[in-house]
Amino acid sequence: MAVIEIGPDAISPRALDAGEEQMLDAVMQQSLGVQAGERVLVVTDPPKRSLGELFARGALRATRTVQLLIMPEAPDHGSEPPARVAAAMAAADVCFLPTSKSLSHTHARQNASAAGARVASMPSITYEMAMRTLRVDYDGIARTSEALAALLTAADSVHLTAPGGTDLHLDLNGRTGFADTGVFTAAGAFGNLPAGEAFIAPLEARAHGTLVFDAALPVDDPDDAVSDAPMVIEVRDGLAQSVSGPGAEDLQAVFDRLGDDARNIAELGIGTNPATRISGNVLECEKVVGTAHVALGNSLHIGGATDVPFHSDGVISQPTILAGDTSLLIEDGRLSV
Repeated sequence: MAVIEIGPDAISPRALDAGEEQMLDAVMQQSLGVQAGERVLVVTDPPKRSLGELFARGALRATRTVQLLIMPEAPDHGSEPPARVAAAMAAADVCFLPTSKSLSHTHARQNASAAGARVASMPSITYEMAMRTLRVDYDGIARTSEALAALLTAADSVHLTAPGGTDLHLDLNGRTGFADTGVFTAAGAFGNLPAGEAFIAPLEARAHGTLVFDAALPVDDPDDAVSDAPMVIEVRDGLAQSVSGPGAEDLQAVFDRLGDDARNIAELGIGTNPATRISGNVLECEKVVGTAHVALGNSLHIGGATDVPFHSDGVISQPTILAGDTSLLIEDGRLSV
């Protein structure tokens, strides 16, 4: 399908209920600080069109300059959008990205941020999730996320373990931790909604051990299979060497199609949002307080060196993360800050 453009006069006029107004006003005012006259772009795709229209209606409460673009669903998290979408993102003051597949780790998003756009990425968000998780204490989330990001920056290495079997060593020497706070009011600010994590890109070719994703998978979960059996990945020389369990064939197909860079251990993150819950949805699960997540693929846009059109996270429950030999960042799912 071609990209469909819907201008402000053609955006569905459905009346918003009080809860929707409260959620949308929190996003527009507290998270993005949308001002009258600013150019707001909403990018969505057919499966998430109703969410795109909802956020476009919310943006119209703050500014009349709102554009809704509906693009084809991307093949992977991290796939580049059509050129028309990328150009519109770079020209906007504020971008909302409620899409099926993530645009976070793309050159289009990075270029929009570099041009000064404030970007909220919401891959795979649902209506229920938005209504439940986007009316939160962003100040509290920011304090916790920034404290953990500072600890990740200070760590030369970490050892990640969990009762499910994860036992992974990561080299962080020289890398910078970042906080996803939910407050994106500065020019070029970027993050997820729902927000709430601290994250870092490990050094390439240095990760080794075992990953067990038992809370959410880095591929579409086949029939909620993760609730019955985890995905297990053996890691050596910074790459996922073997995959077993639910979703393994789908992930292996990505590796076969995109090459070894898609196997890269790209990110370590820690969730900090108390309004989220284990739901099987990666966007939400990775924000749950006391979970850890590890991503595969692209790390270029978060301080790493691997550039591939794929970035997807798996989530680990009840993790322990030891920095160096003595400093606990999280123990059995309990944060140290």
